[in-house]
Amino acid sequence: MAEPAAAGVSSLPREVREQLAELELELSEGDITQKGYEKKRAKLLAPYVPQTQGVDPALQKESRTQMPAQSATPASASSSSSSSSSKFHRARSGGARDERYRSDIHTEAVQAALAKHKEQKMALPMPTKRRSTFVQSPADACTPPDTSSASEDEGSLRRQAALSAALHQSLQNAESWINRSIQGSSTSSSASSTLSHGEGKGTSGSLADVFANTRIENFSVPPDVTATTSSSSARPAAIDLPPSGIVKGMHKGSNRSSLMDTADGVPVNSRVSTKIQQLLNTLKRPKRPPLKEFFVDDFEEIVEVPQPDPNQPKPEGRQMTPVKGEPLGVVCNWPPALEAALQRWGTTQAKCPCLTALDVTGKPVYTLTYGKLWSRSLKLAYTLLNKLGTKNEPVLKPGDRVALVYPNNDPVMFMVAFYGCLLAEVIPVPIEDAGGQQIGFLLGSCGIALALTTEVCLKGLPKTQNGEIVQFKGWPRLKWVVTDSKYLSKSPKDWQPNISAAGTEPAYIEYKTSKEGSVMGVTVSRLAMLSHCQALSQACNYSEGETIVNVLDFKKDAGLWHGILMNVMNKLHTISVPYSVMKTCPLSWVQRVHAHKAKVALVKCRDLHWAMMAHRDQRDVSLSSLRMLIVTDGANPWSVSSCDAFLSLFQSHGLKPEAICPCATSPEAMTIAIRRPGVPGAHLPGRAILSMNGLSFGVIRVNTEDKNSALTVQDVGHVMPGGMMCIVKPDGPPQLCKTDEIGEICVSSRAGGMMYYGLSGVTKNTFEVIPVNSTGSPVGDVPFVRSGLLGFVGPGSLVFVVGKMDGLLTVSGRRHNADDIVATGLAVESIKTVYRGRIAVFSVSVFYDERIVVVAEQRPDASEEDSFQWMSRVLQAIDSIHQVGVYCLALVPANTLPKTPLGGIHISQTKQHFLEGSLHPCNILMCPHTCVTNLPKPRQKQPGVGPASVMVGNLVAGKRIAQASGRDLGQIEDNDLVKKHQFLTEVLQWRAQASPDHPLFLLLNAKGTTVCTATCLQLHKKAERIASVLCDKGHLNAGDNVVLLYPPGIELITAFYGCLYAGCVPVTVRPPHAQSLTATLPTVRMIVEVSKAACILTTQTLMRLLKSREAAAAVDVKTWPTIIDTDDLPRKRLSQIYKPPTPEMLAYLDFSVSTTGMLTGVKMSHAAVSGLCRAIKLQCELYSSRQIAICLDPYCGLGFVLWCLCSVYSGHQSILIPPMELESNLFLWLSTVSQYKIRDTFCSYSVMELCTKGLGNQVEMLKARGINLSCVRTCVVVAEERPRVSLTHSFSKLFKDIGLSSRAVSTTFGSRVNVAICLQGTSGPDPTTVYVDLKSLRHDRVRLVERGAPQSLLLSESGKILPGVKVVIVNPETKGPLGDSHLGEIWVNSPHTASGYYTIYDNETLQADHFNTRLSFGDAAQTLWARTGYLGFVRRTELTAASGERHDALYVVGALDETLELRGLRYHPIDIETSVSRTHRSIAECAVFTWTNLLVVVVELCGCEQEALDLVPLVTNVVLEEHYLIVGVVVVVDPGVIPINSRGEKQRMHLRDSFLADQLDPIYVAYNM
Repeated sequence: MAEPAAAGVSSLPREVREQLAELELELSEGDITQKGYEKKRAKLLAPYVPQTQGVDPALQKESRTQMPAQSATPASASSSSSSSSSKFHRARSGGARDERYRSDIHTEAVQAALAKHKEQKMALPMPTKRRSTFVQSPADACTPPDTSSASEDEGSLRRQAALSAALHQSLQNAESWINRSIQGSSTSSSASSTLSHGEGKGTSGSLADVFANTRIENFSVPPDVTATTSSSSARPAAIDLPPSGIVKGMHKGSNRSSLMDTADGVPVNSRVSTKIQQLLNTLKRPKRPPLKEFFVDDFEEIVEVPQPDPNQPKPEGRQMTPVKGEPLGVVCNWPPALEAALQRWGTTQAKCPCLTALDVTGKPVYTLTYGKLWSRSLKLAYTLLNKLGTKNEPVLKPGDRVALVYPNNDPVMFMVAFYGCLLAEVIPVPIEDAGGQQIGFLLGSCGIALALTTEVCLKGLPKTQNGEIVQFKGWPRLKWVVTDSKYLSKSPKDWQPNISAAGTEPAYIEYKTSKEGSVMGVTVSRLAMLSHCQALSQACNYSEGETIVNVLDFKKDAGLWHGILMNVMNKLHTISVPYSVMKTCPLSWVQRVHAHKAKVALVKCRDLHWAMMAHRDQRDVSLSSLRMLIVTDGANPWSVSSCDAFLSLFQSHGLKPEAICPCATSPEAMTIAIRRPGVPGAHLPGRAILSMNGLSFGVIRVNTEDKNSALTVQDVGHVMPGGMMCIVKPDGPPQLCKTDEIGEICVSSRAGGMMYYGLSGVTKNTFEVIPVNSTGSPVGDVPFVRSGLLGFVGPGSLVFVVGKMDGLLTVSGRRHNADDIVATGLAVESIKTVYRGRIAVFSVSVFYDERIVVVAEQRPDASEEDSFQWMSRVLQAIDSIHQVGVYCLALVPANTLPKTPLGGIHISQTKQHFLEGSLHPCNILMCPHTCVTNLPKPRQKQPGVGPASVMVGNLVAGKRIAQASGRDLGQIEDNDLVKKHQFLTEVLQWRAQASPDHPLFLLLNAKGTTVCTATCLQLHKKAERIASVLCDKGHLNAGDNVVLLYPPGIELITAFYGCLYAGCVPVTVRPPHAQSLTATLPTVRMIVEVSKAACILTTQTLMRLLKSREAAAAVDVKTWPTIIDTDDLPRKRLSQIYKPPTPEMLAYLDFSVSTTGMLTGVKMSHAAVSGLCRAIKLQCELYSSRQIAICLDPYCGLGFVLWCLCSVYSGHQSILIPPMELESNLFLWLSTVSQYKIRDTFCSYSVMELCTKGLGNQVEMLKARGINLSCVRTCVVVAEERPRVSLTHSFSKLFKDIGLSSRAVSTTFGSRVNVAICLQGTSGPDPTTVYVDLKSLRHDRVRLVERGAPQSLLLSESGKILPGVKVVIVNPETKGPLGDSHLGEIWVNSPHTASGYYTIYDNETLQADHFNTRLSFGDAAQTLWARTGYLGFVRRTELTAASGERHDALYVVGALDETLELRGLRYHPIDIETSVSRTHRSIAECAVFTWTNLLVVVVELCGCEQEALDLVPLVTNVVLEEHYLIVGVVVVVDPGVIPINSRGEKQRMHLRDSFLADQLDPIYVAYNM
């Protein structure tokens, strides 16, 4: 980085310059880390760098234009640190020879790409991670795969090491892209989990300051999008938890400074919001396809179909004609079958060496001669056919398939077994080491019952207790046969194998793994096996007695063809170098070539690379004997650089340039093309430098315009002798390509596979392809075989391969090659972060398109910072070079990716782990915002509509206005009670006289024993005594508010009636929890303050708690109002019981905390109380002989009404079960219901969930205890939310076995303005359920669909509407009534609606709007309605209501306050949460909220912390797939972090505040780019 001019390096004092030079040297020698270097350097320069307005020096450096690295001469003292350090890096990163195999093109490409990004100063928010989470296992436990054990395709070196050099300089100053200062403090602030990043690479000052002075000038938190209500009230924080909230209706001016206003008051230095700000900044960059203008959509959301790019290159050539290879020569002494060749050499040249095996150190250990091979194969053939069963029932018949299970270091035993099978005419199926489930599929499809193996190998297989070999998962039952010589029977003299001329009968089956990971067997006929050997002999010009060194797997592909089959055909001598030897001595194959003067060597790019790495150890090897170095993965895009580098290094050791012979092979078509061994001095074949952009459209364009995105490929020679080749389109019918088009290579020859064994459907598509021309008519009648390789035929009929079908990633209609993307990733200086050959690239299908995923193994010593930087750079590089976004980039700990038997990465298994959430990454970066460009267009709300257009628009003829009502109260005759007593106090006095000993209440403890009862008289007497205490001790006047602070029980009820007797207004409050005073006491304090309570009634225990030292720490205990304990009351009569002058007088205040964290108190008048009790009495048919059981919290809403009021009004007996008692005895509620034969019981969702989770597996135990629920007629869940259908269903299902009727469970619906709108009751039809379309629901429309329809949501009716209640569905914006196919706000009119909010300053507008509001037009416009704040709809059902008319069902969808408005649509958090909870077994709970238009998903992880990062892609995928939304932030937290209120509802706003204030101590926070 060039320093600011003020501190030009040349102007520094000499000793400082010297110290700097010394530092550079240390860095170059590797004595100091990059981080340490930068720290020390910053320290040295600090005194000389002027600070500008407190901006960090690190930022300042970046804010200047960078000096072009090229112009800085390393000698000059002013050279930038990065360019000079990169010189040394070049020397360090891959050893001194990097220069020689440099693919200049790619180096420059990546460098230029990253330089481009440097101009956009963009700081990515680094994920936040808890320290403890991903502790790498100690080094000895997982020895990192050094380069020598890297992947099979270590060719991945294409365009790379020197790359790292040049790249390094452009990357060094990429910190402008990934702002260093950000990483400086990137993790959770709580001390327990801070991951210290030292000094943020020499930066100082708080992050927020840096930000405040740099990019985000007048930074204020962007407007909050979660508040969608039309209510003007500010949204306070949650209150059932800490109270940083405002009371509904509080005057704007009274907003106390101590309250943190969620949306507008987040402190700027909150790190979370700073990171979110960074995220927003990165998202402001334009996406590639710009979104079209908004449109008003009318029905379905239409997913954007990517439009073809008008400038995309189109093929212009003529249609290609199939290319023929030279004719297959006829050599007189070629055998009629391969077995015949073996017989010939075995009998005439018995002493000639056939195969040499090496020991672990790479020394020859055994040589198999042709005589031995022949005799041992004969013995095995005889044994297989005659000695395994009885004479009449042989185990094997000719044509049966046999598995060959031989280790990679035992080629001799394998060769004997292979030829033994051929001689016995059974079909060998060589497989990899035992155990893979997919191999089981192959064995099953081939019908294999017998496996051949060696004694050593058999001993190594896992055994059961009684010594049998374990039955591997997915494998058929196998019989194991050991083929060591001592177990074989010598064949009788007269026994001869049947060797006929080669025909089309199968010879062997070679396995191949498809892209999805399934393993299939390619059947090769005896004729194809022979023809292939003949074609290879001719192409490679083999002559008898040559020596060949084989480094490949001899069980399949070129290793089998050259090393096992071809050598018998031509009497060659194979030296087999196993993978295990290569790992310990990478140069072993070169030494073998030298020692045996081998003519041919068979290798992969990886082997070339390893030999170069180890070449220093051996100076005196000579490769002059090689006439062919066959590079079998010469078709890989990076092979060209490996071949060049190897040649430049070993040319001095006698390697001839014309000896390098790349070839292209595939299991189906076998050898497709091979470069013939050249004539010395002939000019070498040319290269193709192709445009990546052209390739992505399947078109060949020589790269001219942008040298950054070029792909250099080498030819793989000509078509095989006797073969014919054509190129067809990779998808759709096999149409011939044009000459300048890339397609799948197809081959027609006698030497190719004939079918996938046992899979006829797939076979036809691959092995019997008849190409067609552009009109669709077939070209000729010769069938071709698809090779699975993509390429073209170039000038001079040379074949070029550019990739594999399996590695093809088709994103938005463009094709990318996984290998190319790996190469680009490797070209980013990764030496410190990831392992070279351990990168997997695949695509997953998410939201109607393929998305690219890159997974790499991270080195144990890589720092968070390095990894994050590397990841960010890889994203940039891929974006620039391939013009495609990466959806997800994950780093996993060393050695954790699934491997193939030969050390490569098992791509399909890695993909499977990724999709099922078992990859356990230690770092992850998701970029859905860049990749997902096909989201439907955002919806724009229609402009305001007047009454007329609503009538015309929404209520077309035949549609009805969505309204419904309960029974009419006027028609229902009730006894004299109503007329006689308007007030509940009068009813209680009347009952105390008329039936003094009638028990009203029964309180149970955890054991189920009655701890307290109250008869009518006892209740009346106790209430009188409390009233007299209030008057005497409290000196209260009528109308004063009194807070009742009691545990759930009868004392609460007596205190309530005591207040009414004294003319005071009771306010019931949940008592604080002694264990968590700091969390619960402030809520109590707040209600006391807001309600202006003159006095607190409570128990002695709670009184002591309120005044305790612990309480003093949470609130100011000196300012409590008078506290009276009611434990010991004086026996004093009340002079007179207060009677309110009118029924409109206030009876009590109901305070509760909404899910959005709003504390609201509503006023309940005496008239409303009587009306409510009467409606419930009628709906549930309650009278004095009834018993009901209540397991609810008695502090607010319907729970309070049922607990305290209904029994007094209706005279029935209430059995009270405090919900907290269930924690110590789960059976309590159900056993009480059973014991008392209760017909009607009420509970909360929390209680139901406790029973479902806790007793779900103990139903038998319940039966044993004699619990029987057949008596239950109604079991009602009291709630103010959408019914939780899945919970009620599972409850019904679980307890069906102990008699619970499926019709019993139902729910209620109430809200703040009216605590009971619906309640199922005893008469009337059962609750109905419907399935609605989620997509329509987001548009506020209701469309019913069938069960099981995609994107359907099951909703249940919330009970029946109570008598006297009317509801109407209204558009919350226009306040006009809606038709019944629309979702709107539920408005209610009823005698028991609350009379308004209890507020400090009466805010009339809010009162009027919520409690006394009118429709903007329509018949019901004169009625006064109250707004519930809930969205729902009404549906007319086929059922008959009590009135005889058809029944109208009310469905509640969710709270309006909670809805998220995103992309112009309305989302209900619960729907997104349901999807998220389903994605992974370790998600215990989940909550979503929005912050500045970003969707934040918080998940509780109940598994081990290693799984935390697995959740990030799964959550992102499911929300995208099911809700068409991109998740902005995923937060993974511990169980129990998501706050839940007393009613069991999530408090999302409280969670949001905690998140923004950085109080969650998350395990991981991922910011999706």
